[in-house]
Amino acid sequence: MPIYKAPVEDTLFILNDVLGIERYRNLPGFADATADMLAAIVGEAARLSEEVLFPVNLSGDQEGCRRREDGSVTVPKGFKAAYDLYREGGWLGLAAPEEFGGQGLPYTLHTAVGEYMSSANMALMMYPGLTQGAIAAILAHGSDEQKRAYLPNLVAGTWTGTMNLTEPHCGTDLGLLRTKAVPNGDGSYRISGQKIFISAGEHDMSENIIHLVLARIEGAPEGVKGISLFIVPKFTLTEIGEPGDRNGVSCGAIEHKMGIHGNATCVMNYDEATGYLIGVENRGLNAMFVMMNEARLGVGMQGLSIAEIAYQNAVNYARERLQGRSLSGAKQPDKKADPIIVHPDIRRTLMTIRAFTEAGRAFTLWTALQSDIAHRSDSEAGRQAAEDLLGLMTPILKGVLTDKGFDHAVMAQQVFGGHGYIEEHGMSQYVRDARIAMIYEGANGIQALDLVGRKLAMNGGRAVMALFKEIGDFCEENRGDDRLSGYTKSLKKGLSDLQAATMWFMQNAMAKPDNAGAGSTDYMHLFGLVVLGYMWAKIAKTAEEKLAAGAPDNADYLRNKLITARFFMERIMPETALRKARIETGADSMMALDAAAF
Repeated sequence: MPIYKAPVEDTLFILNDVLGIERYRNLPGFADATADMLAAIVGEAARLSEEVLFPVNLSGDQEGCRRREDGSVTVPKGFKAAYDLYREGGWLGLAAPEEFGGQGLPYTLHTAVGEYMSSANMALMMYPGLTQGAIAAILAHGSDEQKRAYLPNLVAGTWTGTMNLTEPHCGTDLGLLRTKAVPNGDGSYRISGQKIFISAGEHDMSENIIHLVLARIEGAPEGVKGISLFIVPKFTLTEIGEPGDRNGVSCGAIEHKMGIHGNATCVMNYDEATGYLIGVENRGLNAMFVMMNEARLGVGMQGLSIAEIAYQNAVNYARERLQGRSLSGAKQPDKKADPIIVHPDIRRTLMTIRAFTEAGRAFTLWTALQSDIAHRSDSEAGRQAAEDLLGLMTPILKGVLTDKGFDHAVMAQQVFGGHGYIEEHGMSQYVRDARIAMIYEGANGIQALDLVGRKLAMNGGRAVMALFKEIGDFCEENRGDDRLSGYTKSLKKGLSDLQAATMWFMQNAMAKPDNAGAGSTDYMHLFGLVVLGYMWAKIAKTAEEKLAAGAPDNADYLRNKLITARFFMERIMPETALRKARIETGADSMMALDAAAF
């Protein structure tokens, strides 16, 4: 049976020591996030994840969701009880504004505990995850009346939310959507059409479901310029704001999926359902992208979460499974074989996953901190810098952490050998669940194109130049520290490869756009390697300083950080040269075959 233990010590080390979260006490909500408060909240989130959410993960995968004849959907046994405890604990409103019933704490803290909960039960945590996106969109673009009507119950978790974009003929290219909106003359609209792949589209865990739906108002321009966003509740609201009559929205089917079986991914039918415009007419994508950007950070976290729990189970198995003898001599001569963790190839697998996961946790929390600064700082320059960095990092975090999350779930499964292919060990579920994160909220190929095609050039390249300077300055400032030289030299080499690849795009992609497309995924991963390397360099610097200051209680933990950092720099960071070489080959061989030759 699978195991899970929330990495509390690692989270607190990153928040308190690496990121120095106490330095941001001037930001709203951060003053309450003292070290003691952080430890208490993170510890309670760990308990909820380990004792409530995790125990129903495997059974939820095996049972799945069920659609009744009347179109209603039941979630797996134990999901509602677990969700109720999550809701009653106020976890959904942890970072939401206090005026709508939230606690107003940092989004960074919400992200930290979200990792545990997603590791423990990814399918279940998608229900409140979609709700978070709906809250963000209504906060940013809803009217005061809409905020008062919907946000308190969404923040409390008594209502949940969804995002409805995809149609059977229309995925990434939203300009093709056909769902229509007809004005009723009273400020409301009749929404008609079909949406597919709608996560948490119908279920029995909340009193109402608030669907945010993209549709085209009659007579609106074709393409993306004519798309509007609507609030379409499952139950329309009465005059006192309570769920009233059933709206014209129903679940036509539950998608039969590879993974996340505990989440109801629905075909949603809108039959003249009553909807309300959110934001500006024909500017629906602006509002929806608030949800999508929030969701993309959450999906990146899912990649990290699955890699973490898969790693923990692989380590546990590798310590117990006896097979063969160590190449350097028997390590347990009193037994017929040694545990497989003594073998270098098993160590390669485990160290690779660990090195990415621990840096990925720092990357995720560092990015979440930029979101807090962007939304809460009273400094215009500080907000701009954070917004720039957040926009640049979002496709990298989503694409790299989910690609690697899946890769590492497969690697962890491989440690089990044949037992990894047997359902009772749980590794199959992690592989299956991880796979969707590479696809939804914008497939990773789209993330790479967004990075190369939009984010690099945005504002004259201001964001990427600022980040290059930040990493370069870190290397220069620590160049004379012998303890850090191994890390800074590798990081500087990776940064040099990234800068060269960026320059290559500038010189070769404008005249031939296929060059950008051909190299975009390699560039995204090259960029990700450098950012992860930067995280490891910051972690190593912190660990060295704490060890030099004395003999802390966690000295072994800190020394293990330095070992893992060295492994990343020696064994993983050199991949930047490979990625750069691929980019510089251009698109010629990739695009040479005629389509009929495939």
